[in-house]
Amino acid sequence: MSGMVEKKGKAAWLVHLGLIIGILVVCFPIYLAFIASTVSSGDLVRPPMPLLPGEHFVANYKEALFSGVNIPVWNMLINSTIMALGIAIGKIMISLLSAFAIVYFKFPLRNVFFWLIFLTLMLPVEVRIVPTYEVVANFGMLNSYSGLILPLIASATATFLFRQFYLTVPDELAEAARVDGAGPMRFFVDILLPMSRTNIAALFVILFIYGWNQYLWPLLMTTDPDMNTIVMGIKQMFPSGDDLPNWPVIMATSLLAMLPPVLVVVLMQNLFIKGLVDTEK
Repeated sequence: MSGMVEKKGKAAWLVHLGLIIGILVVCFPIYLAFIASTVSSGDLVRPPMPLLPGEHFVANYKEALFSGVNIPVWNMLINSTIMALGIAIGKIMISLLSAFAIVYFKFPLRNVFFWLIFLTLMLPVEVRIVPTYEVVANFGMLNSYSGLILPLIASATATFLFRQFYLTVPDELAEAARVDGAGPMRFFVDILLPMSRTNIAALFVILFIYGWNQYLWPLLMTTDPDMNTIVMGIKQMFPSGDDLPNWPVIMATSLLAMLPPVLVVVLMQNLFIKGLVDTEK
């Protein structure tokens, strides 16, 4: 018995050692970016690269937040947050309702409509970007939050996942709701939505990060600098020609751009993990 316990102890140490090494590999570049954001440009390009924080932390982050290239970084962070929230919430709302209609309403060709929705996975934004841009421009939604959000809120993946979840819900629940006089939307709001809470949380985290990382669509949609997103702002900080980039401010901006997605993951990590691994609905 003692030998078995000793083997399990060694296995646990090896697992933790592998986990620590993995964390170090992932976090070391982030640590270097933080160090680079606290020093001056001269300290950064002069070898060897510093491995301890410098004295320019406040100055670099102040310049990043309130100066920027075209607009301050705080403005771009607000734009990206609104866009990411709009995309995540819009995708989830539309997917919940479309999956509910496909599973619980009997209408002709409902499976055909579902697979037509699913086939849109083969047509990402990059493929349909020209006609989508033309439609948005004709509706006068350039340089607007609605233009940034609405073309991206349809989600075949989320519809598929909610449909698969609804199919696991016992039919007796729908029958009991019908006997109690609850209409379809009452059944949806009072029963299905609470049961979908963990799925919604997991998808919200994934879709928020998806919206936050968008680059090509905002680049085409926005000609007004006030509508720039943070991903666009980081790209614009790299100078053209022979000018040297201001790496400390770029690194500070990159770390600031990480904060909202990290905050979302940290605040929703319990529901996120439960929504991915919990099989007891």
